Amino acid sequence: MATNLALDDQLIEEARVLGGHRTKREVVTQALLDYVQKKKQLQILNSFGTIDFDLNYDSAMQRKFKRDGAVGLKKAESKLK
Repeated sequence: MATNLALDDQLIEEARVLGGHRTKREVVTQALLDYVQKKKQLQILNSFGTIDFDLNYDSAMQRKFKRDGAVGLKKAESKLK
């Protein structure tokens, strides 16, 4: 998609040199990728404290329960005691 933008030439050139890019297009593409990645990371950071989780969750025991059913879970729990 062709897009015309008025950009700061000095800023683009500085970013091009720092990033080792050959073209303005590479600079802008990388800048957009970095921006999107940072925003996604911020969304994840902002979700901390809003999601409930169990500190005692044991994925191995969960797999054993799925495989062996409740009987297997009782055996696994008794081994922990």
